[in-house]
Amino acid sequence: MRFLWILLLLAAQSCWAFEAVTPGRVLRFPADYGAHPEFKTEWWYVTGWLNTADGKPLGFQVTFFRSATGQGKNNPSAFAPRQLIIGHAALSDPAAGKLAHDQHAAREGFQLAFSKPGSTDIRLDDWRMKRAADGSYTVNIKSSELQFDLVLTPTQSVLLQGEGGYSQKGADPGNASYYYSEPQLKVHGKVNGKAGPRTVTGTAWLDHEWSSQAVSTEAVGWDWIGANLDDGGALMAFQVRDKQGGKLWSHAMLRDRGGKVTQFGPGQVSFTPQAHWTSPRTHAAYPVATTIKTGDTSWQIIPLQQDQELDSRRSTGAVYWEGAVTIQRDGVQAGHGYLELVGYVTPMKL
Repeated sequence: MRFLWILLLLAAQSCWAFEAVTPGRVLRFPADYGAHPEFKTEWWYVTGWLNTADGKPLGFQVTFFRSATGQGKNNPSAFAPRQLIIGHAALSDPAAGKLAHDQHAAREGFQLAFSKPGSTDIRLDDWRMKRAADGSYTVNIKSSELQFDLVLTPTQSVLLQGEGGYSQKGADPGNASYYYSEPQLKVHGKVNGKAGPRTVTGTAWLDHEWSSQAVSTEAVGWDWIGANLDDGGALMAFQVRDKQGGKLWSHAMLRDRGGKVTQFGPGQVSFTPQAHWTSPRTHAAYPVATTIKTGDTSWQIIPLQQDQELDSRRSTGAVYWEGAVTIQRDGVQAGHGYLELVGYVTPMKL
């Protein structure tokens, strides 16, 4: 019943007027590191590659969602369900053969679940992500499936996606989000999954997006990658898919090792599947190995392991593939990142 209540509140969002994303807004920090409750949907999304003390690779994902319900705005009660806080966490370990993952959801309130304005500070019971004054993040996840105690330290400046942080997701200018990334985060700490506690180091990527209507009603899903390149560069690319599996919109951004940023519009970005993996649980066929073209450059995407499907039907209602991948540039090893494949089981709705 708890998650039925959550889904009912999510369905009620459509009747509420939320703030719109418009071009020209200047992102301001540190305020924009924090929550934006006047918008419908928001997420802080950390993915990365880790190495254990004996050199074994692991992938990890932590995502916190804030979702405005459209309810209780003028209700003074502390029980009014104005915002939902949702969390996903996953550990990709090839030795296990599939993800260890968990999900959590609660209405905001009583200092047990919140996402604070002003700077990144999110709590969901025993799940927490907080930004310190020096720009580093602590990420703590405690559940029966896995535990993370990680520190993420920035090594580069914020990367504003799109036009100064205005990231268009369709031909309609209203189909957009405010979006920035923090690539090349240095990671150290501990993880605990099926194989027990391990000390880890590595590199991560953080995305923060907020919007009220990011994608067109014609969209059924998207493919996205964020990759930390071995030379210190960063690559982000995505495509939004229509009901026939074609491309509604795409975009990519490359920041090279010297800090030069190149953007690629819809006509310059393509995703071409090279191999599919079919889930034994949902029977969805995911293009887990793919070639992405940005202008004249080809990027080959290779998964750390095939089964990186995450079932979040108890929280957001979606099943998606979210996996650690290596990336080659024109056939030469170039970096590591995460590939997200959404809408292959059922059409995705924000």
